[in-house]
Formats: sequence, structure tokens, C-alpha cells
Amino acid sequence: MATSSVRRTHDLMRLLTRAERLAARRLQEVLAQEGCSPEAWRVLALLSDGAGHHMSAIAEAAFLPPPTLTKLVDHLVDQNLVHRRVDPLDRRRVLAHLTPRGRDFWRRADRAVRADWPVLDPADEELLRTLLARLAVTLEQGTGGE
Repeated sequence: MATSSVRRTHDLMRLLTRAERLAARRLQEVLAQEGCSPEAWRVLALLSDGAGHHMSAIAEAAFLPPPTLTKLVDHLVDQNLVHRRVDPLDRRRVLAHLTPRGRDFWRRADRAVRADWPVLDPADEELLRTLLARLAVTLEQGTGGE
């Protein structure tokens, strides 16, 4: 019985890794044509809501360590895609926002990604989203959330 459990875990890890690598490769290829990295795309995706976000929230959403994020945001600022403003609720914090140019760039890159992304049946997509979210929560709980 233990061997069966080990095999199922191994097969699941293999499938998750394969799907993640294929998706990342596809995303990177599409974004490269737009002059955008996947990391920048994740940052721009978060900022596209117009709310403004502090660096720690952006780092978490983009899966980047803070020093790497700072360099990336500096680069996006240099490209006039992102600007920083002092948080009116906490003047010690800085919020990042998309510039109008950044919003246009984001829309173009996001359109390219959506146009290239394979279409799943909506029910399958929702099932996949639910199962992956459940797996993430289970894994977080199993490691103490770290």
C-alpha cells in the first residue's frame, strides 16, 4: 500500500512539474515577443487593478524576493510603466501604480497571453482552479504555512 501511495505522489509531482514548465515556457515565449518578462507581467497584472500596492504585496504576488522585486520595479519605473507614490494612509510606505503607458503595455501583453493560452472547457478550468487552490492550502498547512 505504501508503494502505491509513493507512486501516486511521484506521478502527481511529475504532472505538476511538467504542466508548470510547459505553461512557463509558453508564457515566456509569448511575453518575449512583447518585450516583457513573466516576472514583470505578474507585477503589471497585480497593478492593473488600479488600486496601488505596496512592495511586500507585489513581492508575494510576483513570487519574487524583495531585492529582486526592487530591481524589477526600478526597471519598470525607468521604462515609464510604473510610478511610485507615498501611501496616503501610511506615509512611511510607498505604493506602486501603473502609468498610462504601463496600462497600455499591460493590456497589449495580456491580450497576447490570452490569445495564445489554450482554451479549456469552463467547467474543467474551474475544477482545475479549485483543485490547485485546495492543494496549495493543504501544502501550506502541512508545512506550518512557511
